Amino acid sequence: MTIGSQVKQSLANMKAIHATLQELALTSTNEEAQRAFHEAMLQTEQMIAALKGRISTLEREEPQYKGM
Repeated sequence: MTIGSQVKQSLANMKAIHATLQELALTSTNEEAQRAFHEAMLQTEQMIAALKGRISTLEREEPQYKGM
């Protein structure tokens, strides 16, 4: 597995984690848990943005990674 495909797989995993946290935040009946899930979800959004930026850099610097 190449670096490019590993970063893209990490992005897909992070998006799945984000979706799970979002669902937990919406369905939890405990306000403290809702807040914790929401905060974790916001952190995953930052990680997703960072991974997308890294993918863009990889694709720009290493054309063989484009569209993988």
